[in-house]
Amino acid sequence: MLIAGRCISLFAMSLSDEFWMEEALREAQRALALGEVPVGAVVVSEGRIVGRGCNRPLSTNDPTAHAEILALREAGTAIDNYRLLDCDLYVTVEPCPMCAGAITHARIRRLIYGAEDAKAGAVHSMLQLLNHPKLNHKVEVSSGVLAARCMHLVQSFFRERRSEGDNDR
Repeated sequence: MLIAGRCISLFAMSLSDEFWMEEALREAQRALALGEVPVGAVVVSEGRIVGRGCNRPLSTNDPTAHAEILALREAGTAIDNYRLLDCDLYVTVEPCPMCAGAITHARIRRLIYGAEDAKAGAVHSMLQLLNHPKLNHKVEVSSGVLAARCMHLVQSFFRERRSEGDNDR
């Protein structure tokens, strides 16, 4: 019975993760519509979204306007605390070093991401910064949630940019 209960729990968690990742994918679509690299993020607390963000560094001329940073800022304002202890962050692409640092400082409970980023990922791919042994906060990490869809969105964006000859993005 314990095993069956655990399987149901893992299955329910997977469905929940996919549900919230769908919301992050909606944010990535918003970024795409703005001509930004299509990355989206949502912060979830107690079954509701408290922060949303889509990549906006190009449209805002702000190198820190990554989806994760914007979602964390909105969540901090929504719960009136920069410590997001009981919050989970869903993001379509593995966070970069800047975002990994922000996730650590915000004390996010759980990070769930879709596609890996071999060039700039700071969770598993390029660096293992997020849960570095010298850091004082550990984040539970789940990866690969709706990974194919998340990756397709980013790869399509860059394929289109290359065909247009736009190498600045």
